[in-house]
Amino acid sequence: MIFSKEVEKICAYCEHGCPIYGTDDVICAKKGLVRANFRCKKFLYTPLRRVPPKPAAPDFQALDLPPLED
Repeated sequence: MIFSKEVEKICAYCEHGCPIYGTDDVICAKKGLVRANFRCKKFLYTPLRRVPPKPAAPDFQALDLPPLED
């Protein structure tokens, strides 16, 4: 979940990091230029940095609906 207590402590989700779009790097206010999966002890979680996974599309074939009449 996005507000889960069990999050990966990586710079991509940190308050101190600013992502560089188009790359896998982050500019950290504490460490400078680092990889997005880098971690340090100054980590401060920001839930707005996480991108939630897309929900699965519903399976309409499984529904038993009557046919439409014209």
